[in-house]
Amino acid sequence: MTTLGVNIDHIANVRQARKTVEPDPVQFAFLAELGGADSITVHLREDRRHIQDRDVFLLKETIKTKLNLEMAATAEMLGIARKIRPHYVTLVPEKREEVTTEGGLDVKSNVQYLKNFVGNLKDLNIEVSAFIDPLDEQINFSKKIGFNFIELHTGKYAELSGSEQYKELQRIIESTHLANDLGLVVNAGHGLNYNNVKKIASINNMNELNIGHSIVARALAIGLEKSVREMKSLITSN
Repeated sequence: MTTLGVNIDHIANVRQARKTVEPDPVQFAFLAELGGADSITVHLREDRRHIQDRDVFLLKETIKTKLNLEMAATAEMLGIARKIRPHYVTLVPEKREEVTTEGGLDVKSNVQYLKNFVGNLKDLNIEVSAFIDPLDEQINFSKKIGFNFIELHTGKYAELSGSEQYKELQRIIESTHLANDLGLVVNAGHGLNYNNVKKIASINNMNELNIGHSIVARALAIGLEKSVREMKSLITSN
């Protein structure tokens, strides 16, 4: 059964807009777990625009589920992961000027560097995922590098409609099957919401969906625990 990872970056966005102490994303992680979250995802960016170091350390010590730390493949982040020891790390591309992560990590162009980086994380008993576009060559190189997981970028699927969305869905399905055949565990995320999530959740052997913005937006109306519960119900009702 597909599980739900809740990304709480947007809670921190509200806090950082005023550079204050509230809302505290650590407290909201507890509500997400009460709503049924199977893991908590945070992206510790180089510019610290939302999640702060303190958040990640406290989450690791206090949440009852698993901590998925999204981060760039930099020496600074490797040092932080070494201290925190999250349950798993998802390596993502990162540009200072972007609003949110745009596109997947190009693992094909960084094979040796990423192989060493992933090896360092695995030596710490941290499982590692690559956030990639649903392309055969990126999946094959993810396996070659030594990733345990991949997370398929669903942003294009979320932006499309009609027959074009159907074609992108088929590409995600085929990518999932290829990755499974190679022994990779498959997660997915980006742009998923209450209207488009069910088809992704119903893909055979889809492990986990990481969802943040739509859940937090819904929480403004009904509260975080209930918004997580509603999303979890959609994912598990297949």
